[in-house]
Amino acid sequence: MSTADLGPLVITRRNGSEPIRADSETVGRLGDFWSWACSDLANNTMRGVLAEYLVATALGAAAGTRTEWDTVDIRTREGRRVEVKSTAYLQSWAQSRPSEVSFDIKPTSGWDAQTGTTSPDVLRRSDVYVFCLLHHQDKQTLDPLDLDQWTFYVLPTRILDERCPTQKSIRPSSLKRLNPLETDFTGLQNAVALCAESNTIASGPACTGVEEPPY
Repeated sequence: MSTADLGPLVITRRNGSEPIRADSETVGRLGDFWSWACSDLANNTMRGVLAEYLVATALGAAAGTRTEWDTVDIRTREGRRVEVKSTAYLQSWAQSRPSEVSFDIKPTSGWDAQTGTTSPDVLRRSDVYVFCLLHHQDKQTLDPLDLDQWTFYVLPTRILDERCPTQKSIRPSSLKRLNPLETDFTGLQNAVALCAESNTIASGPACTGVEEPPY
């Protein structure tokens, strides 16, 4: 096998009707797998993927497919690089109390899916962060597909670099002190555009310490 055979796969968008085959017999459909694997939208992994999709939809960037482990979560038609983080008070499992919510903001090394290489530089590579809080706190009516149960906070990455250069996580209360744009789903596109185009550097004291890890 030559190295040319090991380049990135070309991923085409599927619709769920594709057959799962054993010899010539159809034993299921891709949609059946999606229902089996992805119906729990309240667990940390799937909630995070859903949050990325919601933001991509708001930005008109959901037409293709998601790239796992890309250096940023979303790239818009305008060339904006968007990082998406999510958190929630409620989880799928039994809880004695709501989770202490926080968002992951740690700088990271970057992996390039096209070349299979990792950059040694540890930094934040997006232009904008979108923090997605599933704020609903009634477990009996929790529905991550109900956009009224979400609040979104949008912040230029440069503000995190200025105020929280090495911090690994941040709680909503600390995030609000950085003056993000708070919006619902319908205002996301405008908020991201404003933050991406903003040249304002936040002033004030830097974040201190390492907050609790995200839930």
